Amino acid sequence: MTTILPSEIVKTTEETDFSVIWLHGLGADGNDFVPIIPELRLPKSLRIKFIFPHAPVRPVTVNNGMQMRAWYDLLSLDRDNNVKEDDILITVKWINQLIENEIETGVPAEKILLAGFSQGGVIAVHTALRYPKKLAGIMILSSYVPFAEKLFSEMESQQQGLPIFAAHGANDPVIPFLSWKDYVPKLEAQGFDVEPKSYVMEHSLCLQEIADISAWLQKVLKVPE
Repeated sequence: MTTILPSEIVKTTEETDFSVIWLHGLGADGNDFVPIIPELRLPKSLRIKFIFPHAPVRPVTVNNGMQMRAWYDLLSLDRDNNVKEDDILITVKWINQLIENEIETGVPAEKILLAGFSQGGVIAVHTALRYPKKLAGIMILSSYVPFAEKLFSEMESQQQGLPIFAAHGANDPVIPFLSWKDYVPKLEAQGFDVEPKSYVMEHSLCLQEIADISAWLQKVLKVPE
């Protein structure tokens, strides 16, 4: 049975050239990043459909089994051992379905970009690198990359050289800055076109990051002449 995730949709114009699937963090929902879109101040010529899916509500072990929206169960605060890979891969299938839905509407895979904050960033990178058609890029925001070696061994060759925006707060108390310092060189070593950005902030976004995201999207998605 195919799971179709309910989503919030924001379009910069009625017609769409590009699709950005943006995944929220633990305990948030698809509305979390909707207010960011006007702040990006993207040109009208860059016709983007932003898709903000809602993660399912599920018990989360690290929060004493409390029910909340989560892309996967967080087992502990140990970044090296806090999630089961199978749990990630189930969610990857759901995001694959969102990509396929966009392709069916006429947006080619190479004009679809995945973005994610925290847990959402984990899912974005695991989905994108395993997807069999070339995508436009990935935004990894305040996140980490579990099972990196396995992911790289299974990634699709079509994603070679994929543009990746990798941002993190230097004062992040939730996902340590060391996580960013660990995974960015690994991505660079695999030949990805990584734009690493760090900011004096905690587990959040800041105004400079929003400006940098806007500039990167305009560079990667290529505003039509």
